[in-house]
Amino acid sequence: MSKNTTFLSGNLILKSVVLGASLVALLTSSGCATNSLLQDNNRVSERSVKTMLSQGQIVAFGRPAQALPKTPNATMVIVGEKNSYVLTQGGSEMVNLLTNLTPKNIQVENDMSFTVPNNDGYFQGQMKLSYAKLKDEFSRTDYQFFLQNGGQDCTSVSDTRINAQRFCFTVPVKGAIYPQVSNLSMIQSQYRALSKPYTVTFYGQTQQTQVNSGGTSTAGKLVLLPFALAFDVVTFPIQLLDSI
Repeated sequence: MSKNTTFLSGNLILKSVVLGASLVALLTSSGCATNSLLQDNNRVSERSVKTMLSQGQIVAFGRPAQALPKTPNATMVIVGEKNSYVLTQGGSEMVNLLTNLTPKNIQVENDMSFTVPNNDGYFQGQMKLSYAKLKDEFSRTDYQFFLQNGGQDCTSVSDTRINAQRFCFTVPVKGAIYPQVSNLSMIQSQYRALSKPYTVTFYGQTQQTQVNSGGTSTAGKLVLLPFALAFDVVTFPIQLLDSI
């Protein structure tokens, strides 16, 4: 082998060693930077947190005794022990169901929960109820009503055992949060003690900065509309306390 060939081979080996060392250094450096970034992200991060704003017991369903200021389209009220929840959308559909179905056969979804996206006194969600009777008590008119109002067959095993049939209704709603109704005491006096509580829960979404991956959310505060005033309500025949 000539001197030139030996020199070239040695030069190539040296370049390979230098290049390899450079790559190792680059990868190690990059790894450190990534590590640091991950650690930083672990220390401080921001996430959307679901916060419970309010929870209370439901007393009755009704409608405002008079038209409400700034809420003229209010057709239905969920009467609660803490506040009143006025439906501004979906109320007409709920009134239609509550006034056309036999009250004693209606059951309201026990877990009523709504979201208050901006915690500004306005909420949204779904109202759910079911209607059950013995199969031989249903008429052609009943089935026609279910078809026209989105009733879905949701007969349970328990219903089948006693030869009953159940239909479920889901109504999207929006509404406004008002203070406790003025005639709450009179309404409560018309009902028996609860055998199974019906509750309503309101949730908000907040951006929370989490430090050291150990932050915990705290309960928020439900905000009522600034113009909301207490009002009288006329209740529907359905009594939640008697529907179980």
